[in-house]
Amino acid sequence: MKLTGAAANTYFRQPDLSHTALLIFGADPMRVADKRQQVINAMVGPQGEEEMRLTRINAADLRKDPALLDDAIKAQGFFPGHRVAFVEDATDGLSKVIAAALSDWQAGDAQVVITAGQLTAKSALRKVVEGHSNAVSIGLYDAPPTIADVEQALKDAGVIQPERDVMDTLMSLANSLEPGDFRQMIEKVSLYKRGDDSPLSIADLTANAPQSAEVDVDDVLEIVTTGQADRLGPLLRNLYAQGVTPVTLSIGAMRHFRRLHVVASDPGGPAAGAGRLRPPVFGPRRDKMVGQASHWGRDRLEKALTALTDVDLQLRSANTAPPNALMERVLIRLAMLARR
Repeated sequence: MKLTGAAANTYFRQPDLSHTALLIFGADPMRVADKRQQVINAMVGPQGEEEMRLTRINAADLRKDPALLDDAIKAQGFFPGHRVAFVEDATDGLSKVIAAALSDWQAGDAQVVITAGQLTAKSALRKVVEGHSNAVSIGLYDAPPTIADVEQALKDAGVIQPERDVMDTLMSLANSLEPGDFRQMIEKVSLYKRGDDSPLSIADLTANAPQSAEVDVDDVLEIVTTGQADRLGPLLRNLYAQGVTPVTLSIGAMRHFRRLHVVASDPGGPAAGAGRLRPPVFGPRRDKMVGQASHWGRDRLEKALTALTDVDLQLRSANTAPPNALMERVLIRLAMLARR
């Protein structure tokens, strides 16, 4: 049996413990691991592994010793409760081994959970599970989370449903972050709001959302966009001393000024444009970006992008000019442009 959509999401939260096996497959390992963790936790509870009611079997080990799965299915533990035999990173090459183990399965045996990468419709492993009378197969595809998914994540974490603007921000985060990163952020928000009955706010999300790691490059861009040309030299020397190359700096500058151009060009104004950025920007960084876009304006930002494109082409060509000097010159020009 194959499950999709809402039925699949419900199954991850409330699996049928009478089923023989569950196959979870998909191209994104993080997405597969996230759902596998969710469903196994629902099957054996948070203490399942400590009570030895969860047996992990790597696909490579199972290839060497096919009896591992049979032994895990039939084994009896010291602790009462549901048991799971988990086969990780399975492939079609294990289809016969898994088929034999499922054919011997009886009520009371450990439930089998199998994870795999992307499998085609003709996959032998999928045929084994989907053709079984008491097994379930669920494929995970690169589809953006729905508002129902986000609402359920908040409910599972014990977070009260927020207002519309906060939910819109959460949806942006859900679409820009990896599934595991988003789940961890929701868990952090849950701990952050423990004992706090006030509604979830954008400030709460800002305090818990993953932050960008490009701090040093951002420092340079802050100096440039605010027109502080006299501070560029020492900062650039420190940046290059840390191993950052002119090409890396050029890429970062291009990305930043393109985002400013998007914000400044929005028909609804810079504030509306900042709200449409992907990945989203929050809190003080968002306010700063709106202020920079408003100050520069679309025309000056287009001039800046032209200058950055020219220097990027020079850096990647056979030009013999010193790359550090080329990059510093264009950044000084942009800093002077910011003063006009």
